[in-house]
Amino acid sequence: MTSTERDLARHLDVVVVGAGLSGVGAGYRLSTEHPEKSFAILEARHAIGGTWDLFRYPGVRSDSDMYTLGYQFKPWRDAKSIADGASILDYIHETAREFGIDRHIRFGTKVVGANFSTADSRWTLDLEITDEQGTTRSDTLTCTFLYSCAGYYDYDKGYDPDIPGLDTFAGDVVHPQFWPEDLDWTGKRVVVIGSGATAVTLVPSMAPDAEHVTMLQRSPTWISAVPGRDKRADTLRKYLPAQLAHTVIRLKNIAFSTAFYQFCRRRPQAARKLLTNLSTRILKDETLVAEHFTPDYNPWDQRLCAVPDADLFRAMKKGKASVVTDRIERVEADGIRLVSGTTLPADIVITATGLQLLAFGGIELRVDDVPVTLSEQFVWQGAMMTGVPNFAICIGYTNASWTLRADITHRLVCRVLDFMDKRGFGAVVPTPDGPLEERPLLDLQSGYVQRSIDAFPRQGDRGPWQVRQNYVLDSLTTLRGDLSRTLKGTPRRERVGASTSS
Repeated sequence: MTSTERDLARHLDVVVVGAGLSGVGAGYRLSTEHPEKSFAILEARHAIGGTWDLFRYPGVRSDSDMYTLGYQFKPWRDAKSIADGASILDYIHETAREFGIDRHIRFGTKVVGANFSTADSRWTLDLEITDEQGTTRSDTLTCTFLYSCAGYYDYDKGYDPDIPGLDTFAGDVVHPQFWPEDLDWTGKRVVVIGSGATAVTLVPSMAPDAEHVTMLQRSPTWISAVPGRDKRADTLRKYLPAQLAHTVIRLKNIAFSTAFYQFCRRRPQAARKLLTNLSTRILKDETLVAEHFTPDYNPWDQRLCAVPDADLFRAMKKGKASVVTDRIERVEADGIRLVSGTTLPADIVITATGLQLLAFGGIELRVDDVPVTLSEQFVWQGAMMTGVPNFAICIGYTNASWTLRADITHRLVCRVLDFMDKRGFGAVVPTPDGPLEERPLLDLQSGYVQRSIDAFPRQGDRGPWQVRQNYVLDSLTTLRGDLSRTLKGTPRRERVGASTSS
């Protein structure tokens, strides 16, 4: 490698953090909208896929339809609308290969810190590089623009609440985030602690082989049965070209999910009645639905759980699964004693108690060597932050498919890069035109959000400082308008040997 090639490898126009669903999508937008810019996708693990490569628990699947969770530019061709994890992972791999995005990925490369120099208008990234044998070394890399597509979950550890007596349990204790490949639940009594998307996926997946699976929940969650296959989509794909069919189906599903969310927020009592009636129609037991599937909170105060083809309810009707709403008094050697006085016998306990939030892959951000206090910053257009130049984050929707907002953010980043080039800016940073009223970044009452949201940046009370949960409005406004009104630019200082290729 020549000295020039070495310099090019060590400085890039854009660095994307994370080679999951979002990172690969960002790579596509950068390569198609800014082919002249050098970029790399830094992935801490040694595999593409992010969430869909990490999570291997039984039945792992999407909780959004794949016509919206998938990419706008890459038609989803599988039969199932609610897809299993392996199919989604194959789809991400296929996309990365087809569009040459895999050539930009640097595996085993974790960004642990990033320092922006206002004098040089560039980031210096502190890296931990781990080879296939597990040997780790430190290194650095510089870039002009840093884009975190690492999500907001901690993938190194899940949420482990203090469950009294758990260490005395004689059977297997498993957290879904770290599922052991050799776990055998055939003929065993399984208790899944939790009531979120992971729990409602595990129960019907394990029930056929287990003696019995019990979902133990502290309080109910809103659950809705949805079709595993979209019959209208099947018809459209039969008669229309693949890309056109994908676009029509995508628009149909966006319209439906947006309308249903608005219905739930504006008419919560009607939404409660609708969801309970649907569950009662399947389970044929009003008392059961009232006790275990009717939460105290309104629909979409927390994320709604989807169960394809009512698989959770069908497992219950077959007698292979049950739901218990109670609190744990103590875990014993052979089961779980509840506050009500009953005991759930168990051979395996699964703690599907949720994930931990971690802002932007845990990167320690600094500007001119001064640490950035995230909670003091405001998010602009759901993508950039006050006080942090040339930095963007990818935050998906909580009420719809993550990819919908992710793709808008990818395109916004490309637009910001174009804005910088045309204005001759070396750096840009969002700047409010007046005081902002502080609001939480994620407007959900879910426990996993409330536990950690104070460590995240805030959203404001108006315009581009609000993180809206409305794809239609975002798609109409985010990629339009005058960026100069809210982005403050610093003129570019010419540098010798600036990179032109990846």
